[in-house]
Amino acid sequence: QVQLVESGGGLVQPGGSLRLSCAVSGSIFSINAMRWYRQAPGNKRELVAAITSGGVTNYADSVKGRFTISRDNARSTVFLQMNSLKPEDTAVYYCNAAIYTRNWNDCWGQGTQVTVSS
Repeated sequence: QVQLVESGGGLVQPGGSLRLSCAVSGSIFSINAMRWYRQAPGNKRELVAAITSGGVTNYADSVKGRFTISRDNARSTVFLQMNSLKPEDTAVYYCNAAIYTRNWNDCWGQGTQVTVSS
């Protein structure tokens, strides 16, 4: 059974930083793209950042220059470094990954709350 476990969320003041982690565990043959999504109350879930297995990244316009996605393939972990946080970044952040076990699966973590407030 594959599990994605996020950590690193919390309460931070505007202008502050947080680093989210998502560790993948279980019987994994391969992990392709890894992504971070977020969902604020009353809003649709939106893609924040993505990284391919080769390290190619892309970002939502709203976070470009402030957030950095990275991954450690040896530890099956993806990170999201969030700097210069704004109140509008407040949301539940979800990790997502395309994982090959006996076939390809679209897997999600349980989410971690990020609150930006003074």
